Amino acid sequence: MFAKSEERAGASRVFAKSEVECRLALVEVNGVAKSYGGHLGLHEMTFRVDRGQILGLLGPNGAGKTTTLRILTGYLPASRGSVSVDGFNIEEQPFQVRRRIGYVPDNPPLYPEMTVRRYLQFMAELRLVPPKQRAARIDRAMEMLNIKDVAGRLIGHLSRGYRQRVGLAQAVLHEPPVLVMDEPTVGLDPRQIADMRELVRRLGKEHAVVLSSHILPEVQAVCGRIIILDKGRVVAEDTPEGLRRAIRGNRTLLVTVRAPSETARAALQRIDRVTAAEPQPGGEAGEATFRLTVDSGADVRAEVSAACARDGLPLLELRSVDVSLEEVFLRLTTEEASAHELVDRRPA
Repeated sequence: MFAKSEERAGASRVFAKSEVECRLALVEVNGVAKSYGGHLGLHEMTFRVDRGQILGLLGPNGAGKTTTLRILTGYLPASRGSVSVDGFNIEEQPFQVRRRIGYVPDNPPLYPEMTVRRYLQFMAELRLVPPKQRAARIDRAMEMLNIKDVAGRLIGHLSRGYRQRVGLAQAVLHEPPVLVMDEPTVGLDPRQIADMRELVRRLGKEHAVVLSSHILPEVQAVCGRIIILDKGRVVAEDTPEGLRRAIRGNRTLLVTVRAPSETARAALQRIDRVTAAEPQPGGEAGEATFRLTVDSGADVRAEVSAACARDGLPLLELRSVDVSLEEVFLRLTTEEASAHELVDRRPA
């Protein structure tokens, strides 16, 4: 257990950093891999997270998200590579690292027979919160998570949404600079999901946050940066918009003309630098809509308009189409070639 002088020094280190120190990454993961017997479950994971950033790990079930978080929090040793939190190496100084992390697993470690307040008092003791500060820290956590109204209730009698909030409250009691969350909205209803996202955004202003999810709207709603994992490998890392720009590669246009589908398709595919014209479902009778894939960097809107006029095809609509994060995710986790194109992509 820390002496009081060391306790004060630690608090100063976490909450009163100089401007230079605050610019340093709170989380540094370098070349981390995990083997299970002869199987390599996590391949060379590298990333960093600064204060005020929210990083999302996105991937299908079994992609390596939970493994990454368990290594980051010290629950699972890495087979190789290094992890540091707030300047402390997780292998050499695991106790200091754990003191600087608030961890919320997908099923928070709650005791249903305890009241909310008694549970938080117990967790404050385990977190070595100084006795004179415990009551204030507990009140602050309950107020932050909006659970003061259930402070005297048994945890076992709470709804799933309230239990998630209690789990998050225990993670912030010791005021850690880093928060790690594994599937924070799993099992919540739409209203509870919206509330949890708002809480994560607020916490992300003061902490470095790392969260995992297989739900696309989850990471898109709260994360400033995303790492997409598939089969234990990083297949892309960037901002949501950066990923969309990268996977878009070839520009996409949506074109609607008044003409038979085959006639319109033949005319559109003859346009230079149009690589594909894919018919789209729906539309009015006598109209045909196509999604055009165009060579990277090409702007062929004028050529499309001219071709339609030349061939007597009334042009009803012509617009650029943005790529959704869902398309990015599906392409990267199902198409080997696309994944390799972006595997080394890092934010500027």
